[in-house]
Amino acid sequence: MSGAAWHELVNRFLDRQAVERGLSTHTIEAYALDLRDFVDFAEQEKLAPADFDARAMTAYLERLGAMAISSQRRKLSSLRGLLREMVDQRAIEQDPAPAVKLRAHSRALPRTISRRDLAMLIDAIDTSSVRGLRDRAMLEMAYGCGLRVSELVGLKMHQVDAKSGIVVVFGKGSKERMVPLGGAARRALIEYLAERDKIATGNGKLEKPAKPSLYVFLSRLGKPMTRQGFFKTLKGWAALDPRLSWMSPHTLRHCFATHLLEGGADLRAVQEMLGHSDISTTQIYTHLSKSHLRKVHRTYHPRASRAQAR
Repeated sequence: MSGAAWHELVNRFLDRQAVERGLSTHTIEAYALDLRDFVDFAEQEKLAPADFDARAMTAYLERLGAMAISSQRRKLSSLRGLLREMVDQRAIEQDPAPAVKLRAHSRALPRTISRRDLAMLIDAIDTSSVRGLRDRAMLEMAYGCGLRVSELVGLKMHQVDAKSGIVVVFGKGSKERMVPLGGAARRALIEYLAERDKIATGNGKLEKPAKPSLYVFLSRLGKPMTRQGFFKTLKGWAALDPRLSWMSPHTLRHCFATHLLEGGADLRAVQEMLGHSDISTTQIYTHLSKSHLRKVHRTYHPRASRAQAR
């Protein structure tokens, strides 16, 4: 009986996240997977929702001890959301989560590539075909606008104003933000859009009218590009340089933030363009620029040079 009660609470929680917060399907699936593990634990321990307390929560986290700290924190975040729902539904009187703490851990710094290598990667794309124009436009926009891959492939025509140089992005939780469209990204997008309807045939020639699509980036079949499709596309071009074979679509977003900060951009502005709700998430990129900051300091500070006269 306790298992059925847990499943009902989880389903109600997930439905509420999808409707009220507008979370993406991928996020809801991740929550569901984490909470499925938790419900398995509760069933094995014969724990009813009303009996769940800090001691039971600690026992659950101890079971996760073999996992990486980052995985434990993700599962704890999902569980905390469920517990808040349980308090709202009066399934429990008090939320036990605040009494449970995880040990601190250092967050891994995102890996980036240099501006020169990124320019070489984009310049290597063969734009003699419609697919090549699409690929370059996608890379330019992922890097030039700092878009998440889900935001990039989900872009619709009404969200992009190439003339004004603005992209309206719907990020996590359907939060809307406006991001400037830089010169290189704007030119690549305009060139692609001029040939966009031909991509369904794969040969650059229209054999029949393409079915209209609301989405900006289309596959060779005329359907919206997928996350997996863009991943394969990026991997294909990055494979031309063995040094870049490790890249993923999110690397382009990391480069966007890092290169802006190295160029002197304001941290708050970068936070806004990335769509981070908490500036602490954006601050991780300041650590990536330490060598750049040291170079700037040595170059411009009047007493930074070792050759400074005493």
